[in-house]
Amino acid sequence: MDKKSKSKAKMKGLKPNKESSTRLDVDLWEQNEDRFTTIDIPGPKALGKKSAAEAVIGGGGGGGGGGGGRGNAPVAGAAVGALPSGVVCPSNATALAKDVVSAPKASKAAAQMSTTPTALSIAGCASGTALVTLDAALVEAADGGAEPERGNWSGRFDFLLSLLGYSVGLGNVWRFPYLCYNNGGGAFLIPFTIMLVIAGLPLMFMELSFGQYAALGPVAVYRRFCPLFRGLGTGMILVSAIVMLYYNLIIAWTIFYMFASLGTTLPWQNCEPAWSTKHCFSYVQADQCEATNGTYYLRTCYNSTVAEENNITTLAVHALKRPPAEEYFNNFVLGLSSGIEETGSIKPSLAGCLFMAWVIVFLCLCKGVQSSGKVVYFTALFPYVVLVILFVRGVTLPGASTGILFYLTPDWKQLANAQVWGDAAVQIFFALSPSWGGLITLSSYNKFSNNCYKDSMIVAFCNIATSFFAGLVIFSIIGFLAHELDVDVGKVVDQGAGLAFIVYPEVVTRLPISPVWSVLFFVMLLTLGLDSQFALMETVTTAILDKFPNLRHSKIWVVLSVAIFGYIGGLGFTTNSGMYWLQLMDKYAANWSVLLIAISECILISWVYGSQRFLNDIQGMIGKRSWLWNTFWGIMWRYITPATLLFILFFNWVEYKPAKYGHYVYPLWADTVGWIIGLLPVFIVFLVGFQQIWKAPKHLSFLERIKFLLKPTAEWGPAGRPCVNLHAERYQTQNYDGVTNAQILVHGGPSDVLAYEDAEATANGSGSGNNTQNGYCDEAMQL
Repeated sequence: MDKKSKSKAKMKGLKPNKESSTRLDVDLWEQNEDRFTTIDIPGPKALGKKSAAEAVIGGGGGGGGGGGGRGNAPVAGAAVGALPSGVVCPSNATALAKDVVSAPKASKAAAQMSTTPTALSIAGCASGTALVTLDAALVEAADGGAEPERGNWSGRFDFLLSLLGYSVGLGNVWRFPYLCYNNGGGAFLIPFTIMLVIAGLPLMFMELSFGQYAALGPVAVYRRFCPLFRGLGTGMILVSAIVMLYYNLIIAWTIFYMFASLGTTLPWQNCEPAWSTKHCFSYVQADQCEATNGTYYLRTCYNSTVAEENNITTLAVHALKRPPAEEYFNNFVLGLSSGIEETGSIKPSLAGCLFMAWVIVFLCLCKGVQSSGKVVYFTALFPYVVLVILFVRGVTLPGASTGILFYLTPDWKQLANAQVWGDAAVQIFFALSPSWGGLITLSSYNKFSNNCYKDSMIVAFCNIATSFFAGLVIFSIIGFLAHELDVDVGKVVDQGAGLAFIVYPEVVTRLPISPVWSVLFFVMLLTLGLDSQFALMETVTTAILDKFPNLRHSKIWVVLSVAIFGYIGGLGFTTNSGMYWLQLMDKYAANWSVLLIAISECILISWVYGSQRFLNDIQGMIGKRSWLWNTFWGIMWRYITPATLLFILFFNWVEYKPAKYGHYVYPLWADTVGWIIGLLPVFIVFLVGFQQIWKAPKHLSFLERIKFLLKPTAEWGPAGRPCVNLHAERYQTQNYDGVTNAQILVHGGPSDVLAYEDAEATANGSGSGNNTQNGYCDEAMQL
């Protein structure tokens, strides 16, 4: 080996790549990344023509490629000719930095692609390991010029902030604090953190890796990964589409309250005759009445004499009291009817705000991740600014310390309660939103080498930290409200829409310059909601564009069409019975079906495909990891996470209660509709599965069809591979078919796959005879 080769082999920054340890100069790679592409090497038929056979790169096609098929099937070596390409062996890679290979456009015959199992050997490259560089003409000819690119995040932080915004949503602000108070205070953080580690984080890491590896949305990735369960991707899209319809209505409420807060006084500060009832209790008027030694009852102030004669004092104590903010929300904003069966009419004000919400979403997503990736710099970070401002203001209010202590004081006995652990598991599962398709979609726009492992750890930590901090903010404010009303904190605490649109609006009426605090709070809710809505919308549009790639040229029209569909579908939630439908959808749409999808996903990836094989794929993206790292994630995905998901599922079934909203109990037919909507994604999975079995090759038996459909298709593999895998034997030892452009799971269980580092050692041992010429490890190159 000459000095030049030795120095090249020792260069700093050499990285291992997918299921191999072939090293490539990182600086050289980054400078010329756009010149590498993925192709299928033409098989013997495509190269049979004389014009293709005469021109051989490097002087001829050697026979060093070895056998490529499985078993004893021989694989012909292929000569590559008539291609406007440059073949760069590891030994002459330095030449790439100096010269640009260019040639006339390739003929159509030479550009034909083939998936014939082939082990290609190119002269001058040890054991057929080479980098093939193509000019733009060949790439265009190979692709037919018909399928535009999907696009990528323009920066790493675009993805990270989008993921953070998707995972940190309204639930962190309006549900977690209530759960923490209701399940042992500060002690609740222990089961919440444990459930994050064993259920939430493994699923998030799995889906981020899955989407990034294939660079496809949920529908397309499952079509290639497991044809039998390709309905899982459709089920995810269906869940996201249903949630997308009603989630934007919550954003519309925040827009309504933002405009309502722009006056000098807040409209819900007093009981206005236009929307209040006799049970509306104005604390301002009650205080004024008590100052004159009167009794405030049913919006009327009675002097002491009249009150004593008519026993009004006793009636006032036991009277129903509704704060103005509650009646404003129910009667004026929603125009709430008596039940779900009383539809009423569309509220024009809500319909207008819903239109504005969809316009905002459309404008932010019209160019896909390129436009939304910039918006999230504001929408993902602004909520933290507001939370800090509200925290500083909240802790200075009287009674704040009481509320914070009420929130944090641990009740260790609650840890022995299964309800606490169930609530923690459900909250973390739905906070990170796995199995909705959003995580796969967002990560599918990453660069192949992005460290999705680090991203998942960052977002998981930010999620729990945000939830905890939001609890401090909310309970400092609730403590102030309890102090003002002279009641216990437990009497005013609430969750969900009640906290955001009733309790907090009631609090801000007691603060100086209350419109400012109101606008700040609702802008924060708007940005929290928009981030989640962006991901839901992107999931649906990505599924459409992956199914019809030619529409990527008209992405703006696809986004517009989905937005119009979303607006029309969401108009039903703006009727007088809209709140009842929203609560019904929220209870059933993303509950049991999502859990069943997540369990199926874990089993497919960790048991059918193989946890170690999937970990090897991940390490091809983020670099080789330790044996302990492989063991930990393998155990999580194979045993602990599926068991935890089953626990959550059974817990939900055991704790199931028919839908209700406040004191209103839904009729049986409404619950039936909810069950149908909730289980529809599961029905889709089974329906598509039966369809695939029916369409499978007729000569196979039923069990053989199932085994056949559980295997990845020939299209499955890492996306955007910059190099052609020319070393088919490598995959033969890993229970793969020797297919040039695909990895197909064949005979042998997932446990047969060795860990990434062990596989490397095996390959080094088998190829050591060819490792003396250029100083590089003789293995397949596939990024």
